[in-house]
Amino acid sequence: MKAIIITKPGGPEVLQLADRPIPEYAQNEVLVKVKAAGINRPDVSQRKGHYPPPAWASPDIPGLEIAGVIEAVGSEISNWKIGDSVCALVSGGGYAEYCNVPEGQCLPIPGKLSFIEAASLPETFFTVWNNVFDRGKLRPGESLLVHGGSSGIGVAAIQMAGAMGATVYVTAGSDNKCRFCENLGASRAVNYKTEDFEGALHQLTEGNGIDVILDMIGGDYTPKNIRSLANDGRLILINTMNGKDVAIDLSLVMRKRLSITGSTLRNRDAAFKSDIARNLEKFIWPYLVSGEIKPVVYGVFPASEAAEAHSLMESSEHIGKIILDFGAF
Repeated sequence: MKAIIITKPGGPEVLQLADRPIPEYAQNEVLVKVKAAGINRPDVSQRKGHYPPPAWASPDIPGLEIAGVIEAVGSEISNWKIGDSVCALVSGGGYAEYCNVPEGQCLPIPGKLSFIEAASLPETFFTVWNNVFDRGKLRPGESLLVHGGSSGIGVAAIQMAGAMGATVYVTAGSDNKCRFCENLGASRAVNYKTEDFEGALHQLTEGNGIDVILDMIGGDYTPKNIRSLANDGRLILINTMNGKDVAIDLSLVMRKRLSITGSTLRNRDAAFKSDIARNLEKFIWPYLVSGEIKPVVYGVFPASEAAEAHSLMESSEHIGKIILDFGAF
């Protein structure tokens, strides 16, 4: 099969098209003929040598989400059959013509979405559900702040939280991105380059603060996040793009009864990810079928142009997801 491999740690140019054996699949796995694969920040980190894959994943083929058609099924599979169209969360190996997937991590492609659209869903939707709803316990009527509102995570969180009855605020890096987020359903988007989000949210919430903050920035955002939380608020960390070492006022954590948590998803086992998949299928997939939640795809690249796609990801010019198209193979 054809695959995009990381030839060595480095810039986008280290991504090269190569021949690899079609992966074997276990009794509880399916083999998917990949039609499209989503690009995510962890792929960039892996390419640079900062985010090694787990032992059971491909060591040099990145890619955490795919959409395609089931080509073969393991002997223990009962929920899927050859020919089914699925999208799936994987631990690596997604940038390839074929990918093996634990059956529980597959989801039906909702409604009439294309493979390109479906490939934009798993990584961000799994991440948002696990962190905002499972760990953050966001409830209807509460407020959510998402940093990086125009990212893949952001556009998923805006729509998922809104559909579940929450008020959503975001930060983004341009007026254009802010307007896009508001048109997508955010009650207010703050341009962090021209406005202090802490002051803006204090005014917007009349000093009451935010119930849940989903943060991929870390660093100097952390003290502001702590001050911006409401009593019994929850801060969830999923990345530390501005740094991991910070100083915070712990007395605020005590006085406001705050919870600070975080997670990474890639190394969790198949049973854990399967539970998330079933919750997504039950609670979120109907909104995708109805069109109330929509995929946001910014750019589509032929798989052979993975380096160019990664360059776009690192530029942060995009809004939503960037997808590799494997349809040409």
